[in-house]
Amino acid sequence: MLSDPIRLEVFKNVFAAVAEEMGVVLRKSSYSPNIKERRDYSCALFDPTGKMIAQAAHIPVHLGSMPLSVLAAIEKFKISPTADDPQATNHGFVPGDIVVLNDPYQGGTHLPDITFVSPVFTSDENKTLKLGTSEDPILLGYVASRAHHADVGGMTPGSMPVAREIIQEGLIIPPLKLFEAGRRNRAAWDLILANVRTPEERAGDLWAQIAANIRGGIRLQEITAKYGIDQVHFFMQELLSYTESMTRHLLAKIPDGIYEFEDFLDGDGIIDKPISIAVRIMIAGDEAEVDFSESAPQQSGSVNAVYAITLSAVYYVFRCLIGLDVPNNSGCLVPIKVIAEPGSVVNALPPAPVAGGNVETSQRIVDVLLGALAKAVPDKIPAASQGTMNNITIGGWDPNKGRSFTYYETIGGGIGARIDADGPSGMHSHMTNTLNTPVEALEYAYPLQVIQYGIRENSGGFGKYCGGDGLIREIESLVESQVTLLTERRRLPPYGLSGGDPGSLGENQIIESGKEKVLRGKGTNVLKAGDRLVVKTPGGGGFGSED
Repeated sequence: MLSDPIRLEVFKNVFAAVAEEMGVVLRKSSYSPNIKERRDYSCALFDPTGKMIAQAAHIPVHLGSMPLSVLAAIEKFKISPTADDPQATNHGFVPGDIVVLNDPYQGGTHLPDITFVSPVFTSDENKTLKLGTSEDPILLGYVASRAHHADVGGMTPGSMPVAREIIQEGLIIPPLKLFEAGRRNRAAWDLILANVRTPEERAGDLWAQIAANIRGGIRLQEITAKYGIDQVHFFMQELLSYTESMTRHLLAKIPDGIYEFEDFLDGDGIIDKPISIAVRIMIAGDEAEVDFSESAPQQSGSVNAVYAITLSAVYYVFRCLIGLDVPNNSGCLVPIKVIAEPGSVVNALPPAPVAGGNVETSQRIVDVLLGALAKAVPDKIPAASQGTMNNITIGGWDPNKGRSFTYYETIGGGIGARIDADGPSGMHSHMTNTLNTPVEALEYAYPLQVIQYGIRENSGGFGKYCGGDGLIREIESLVESQVTLLTERRRLPPYGLSGGDPGSLGENQIIESGKEKVLRGKGTNVLKAGDRLVVKTPGGGGFGSED
């Protein structure tokens, strides 16, 4: 079968539409503001070997990591042929199976991110297979959804604590079949909900992910019924090859050489000392080697990133540099070798805690990658953006509703200036693509009140072009609650480029009876009724000298 560029474009959009529609279903049927309003989720389509074919425009930190979840599910249930049955299918799935997992050391990222993986079958190229039928199925591929759940247990509400081991961060779910042949594993379902603070909300969000996966499977079956299995699988591989080719074209345009950069995390929340993340990028023709071997060892606190996170950050940076409407798929990483030493802060080993690795360390990995590439292609790389997601979790007992509540939020900040423009203000950047929680939604769902929310004037770094300004968000707790912060750039500012100034540091405060108390960048505190939490987010770095 010869490749047809017009049909390739058709399949690129058809496959992407599957993931986009899954996301719409997930958002509209979810319970929590974190998913419904902030849109902290991703959906994707995979080929029968587990390679990502298409991801919707959802969360960048999930780009390179979701394939590892699918591969973990495939590996867990793989069946080896036996002498009695040498022709046995080796995928170990039947129609109606759905695998759930969140274990960062078995394909996950951090525990609040729960992933559902569903195999999709059809019986032949003209006939879709309904769940539960006895026909001989053919595996078309997989669909997967990942959503950040506002609580999965652990030592603090919101499951984002400053922990010393992963067991303190919440319920760990290895790859298991939550549905088998269309039948729910009630024991596993009950076990999950028994280990969270907000079981009703969690159940609603879990059902929303299930609905998204079912919709994705139906759409892939319909595409197969229309075009046939051969064409579906052929163009899956063609799209992978196309993205690989475009990535190689990008790499070939970057001057050959070795480019290095180092930046630091503020600390791990337990020991306040800078934590090095260093990268060495070697460009040779149309290939790249990205080496993090000189980065710090894994830490006591929860800033450790598993390999999937580091892979996602690399994927994101090079995908951005391509600058074209290229499919989001696994082909991007084929010409890029990523080296991350096991047991390091960028490739942690169990039982290291990892809640902040997904949200904070991922941002710093992007910063060092862009800092290195600024030496190779300075006209394409902006100054550092805020470099943090400013994670807030607040939880406690809501007496009006008679139940526990957990609120999770990330807050935007300043974007780095670039060679020809100021940086935008008050936006999420790089590894997060979420929205804010609207004030009305937040106050409706939780015993919280937003006192102030606006631009933090003059917090961007100065230069020929100025970095974007951060935000100020002030929230009053109407009941006694616990607040946990995982924030960065409170000690070490976002860098400027080409003579531009760094952005302003972020600040965290609690206002108790009118008195301000400065908080550390990471930690858990008690809010009494009437206390206010104030988060001032960092500005972006400036670009170029003002002279």
